[in-house]
Amino acid sequence: MDYIESKIIKNYKIENNIYKIIVEYNGEIKAGQFFMLKTVDDRFLLPRPISVNDYYCSGNNKELVFLYRVGKKGSGTDMLSNLTEGESLRLIGPAGNGFDLDKLNGNIAVIGGGIGIAPLKLFIDNLADKGKEAHVFLGFNDFVYEIDEFQNENTELYISTVDGSYGEKGFVTDLIDFDKYDTFVACGPTPMMIAIIKKCREHDKKCYVSLEKRMGCGIGACLGCSIRTTEGMKRVCKEGPVFDADILDLSSLEE
Repeated sequence: MDYIESKIIKNYKIENNIYKIIVEYNGEIKAGQFFMLKTVDDRFLLPRPISVNDYYCSGNNKELVFLYRVGKKGSGTDMLSNLTEGESLRLIGPAGNGFDLDKLNGNIAVIGGGIGIAPLKLFIDNLADKGKEAHVFLGFNDFVYEIDEFQNENTELYISTVDGSYGEKGFVTDLIDFDKYDTFVACGPTPMMIAIIKKCREHDKKCYVSLEKRMGCGIGACLGCSIRTTEGMKRVCKEGPVFDADILDLSSLEE
């Protein structure tokens, strides 16, 4: 898969260390897919995998949106945040399998934690386009962001913060009655994902998760993002990042 060079439309801070970058792009994208992002001047050597947050038409152009969290100073995402409007960015993608909306039936619960909310925005928009309703549960440690983006006529939104500064106090999983829903979709930090998968298994519920994993190439060649499943080793970048939780070896997610 070759690089695509794309012009930056906007790149700005949303809240604290959370940023949004909008670039030009014209192609087909499925919610849940991701791109490998890299600067044209090789400012950071390895491309960074970042999930698609949104994709829409703006006038005569199509705009691709990424929501990302900046790490420590000097990291790839820190360098990414310093790029400005008009500069170019190299993209590899779209990569991964994305969400299969046709598999989602009954009462649907969508759960996002922290920066894991990023791929769920386009996903719930696609759900609404199909006339499917969902209850959306978003959890944050303290400050919240982008929550207005998750409100549409087909969703009910519930928010929690660990410190209680917004919404309900506690973990997002505390908000959910697992008997109430038939299908769960989740993306977020590993402890949250494992807790959700365990709950779904206890209640015999269908669950699909979008996994985050360190990646070297993003195209399935390096095997660095491989995880164990009941169907053998799977690459998060190639067979994922969206998986049926039934096949996952939970101990592999913690490694």
